[in-house]
Amino acid sequence: MKHASPAALDALDSLFAEILMREGVKDRGRGHFYRNGKALAHFHEDPSGLYADLHMGRVWRRLRVSEPDERDRFLAALDDAIPTG
Repeated sequence: MKHASPAALDALDSLFAEILMREGVKDRGRGHFYRNGKALAHFHEDPSGLYADLHMGRVWRRLRVSEPDERDRFLAALDDAIPTG
C-alpha cells in the first residue's frame, strides 16, 4: 500500500482540519501528523480506498477513511490514542 498521493490528500482536507484541532498535534508534511515529537498518523491509498495508520501506544492501527462514517471512527480512535491530562 503506497502513501497517499496529493490528489488523495486533497480528499482528506476536512479530516486534516479536524485532526489539527487536537491539542499538541502538528502536521509535519502534508498528511503526516505528530504529537510531542512522535509520529501519530499518516495516510495511504490503494484500489480499495484511503487508509490512516494511527499510532496507538505501542502499535500502529490501520483504519479505512474513505467514507464520512469511517472518518468519524478514525477521529474517535485518534481521541483514544491521545492521552488527556
